[in-house]
Amino acid sequence: MAGNSFGSIFKLTTFGESHGQAIGGIIDGCPAGLSIDFKAIETEMARRKPGQSAIVTQRKESDAVEFLSGIFEGVTTGTPIGFVIKNTNQKSADYTHIKDTYRPSHADYTYDKKYGIRDYRGGGRSSARETACRVVAGAIAKQLLKDIKITAYVSGVGELQLQKNYSEVDFSEIEKNPVRCADAEMALQMEAYIKEIRKQGDTVGGIVTCVLQNVPLGLGEPVFDKLHAQLGKAMLSINAVKGFEYGSGFAGTHLKGSVHNDLFNEDGSTKTNYSGGIQGGISNGADIYFKVAFKPVATIMQSQETINSEGEKVAMQGRGRHDPCVVPRAVPIVEAMAALVVADFWLLNKTAKL
Repeated sequence: MAGNSFGSIFKLTTFGESHGQAIGGIIDGCPAGLSIDFKAIETEMARRKPGQSAIVTQRKESDAVEFLSGIFEGVTTGTPIGFVIKNTNQKSADYTHIKDTYRPSHADYTYDKKYGIRDYRGGGRSSARETACRVVAGAIAKQLLKDIKITAYVSGVGELQLQKNYSEVDFSEIEKNPVRCADAEMALQMEAYIKEIRKQGDTVGGIVTCVLQNVPLGLGEPVFDKLHAQLGKAMLSINAVKGFEYGSGFAGTHLKGSVHNDLFNEDGSTKTNYSGGIQGGISNGADIYFKVAFKPVATIMQSQETINSEGEKVAMQGRGRHDPCVVPRAVPIVEAMAALVVADFWLLNKTAKL
């Protein structure tokens, strides 16, 4: 199976399945001499792990990371950083009823038809469990990029949309509520709504907004490796993501060029930032901001018609422990993938000129 690696210089390769013995990864290209803050990695993992609140899946995983190589006495050696995360709370029996059944809007059908075999336990390799590995790598990338601030938060759940841009919200509120919304009042509404959706045996989608501040000018490559193109690829590789927009995004189509153009100040900064901190695919020193749209989780606790491996119509209902809304746990994943992209370009940019 191809497609298990991300990045060119700072590169992550992941392995493992949702209900296998462990998941893990190899981080290649991390420079030697970086002192690793293991507590910071634990904090990032705690933000993503299941069972952290009443509005997420109740699977209990400690998500403890065991580093196997590439770090000596707390400092990176420049060699590949290998790590594993043991799966300790699998309930594979929850999935025996779909052994020969394809769940609607899952990867069951496509994996089976592509490979002729699938691990039906929790979705196997297609499970969002794999994203824990991304958070590990992203936490290390953040430490490499210590002067760059990467902040994500939930800005939408279903019809509840935060009508404030990132400069008008309070980032200190994000970790004070289980939804990870940057607005206390909206967070309460979102939490109540997600709980109601869960009672209905249903799910709901949402939006995560991400802001990158203090990004140096010059990150990104022409023509095919534009910074926003790689950010888009990174975000669209996350489970359940259906959309990505940066800067003015789709709303920018409503404006005239005379309004949308970011006019320069004498120091090279711009009076506005419709470009979202990226021009010509290269960072211009302004804040980079983007939104990521997540669909409703496909597993619902309601009966739905589907087909089995014989092409017969059957009824099925989700079982087990699942998120009614994925966005609260997606926040650290979005940040991690953004950090991987920026770290890759940051290292590459050191070769741009003498």
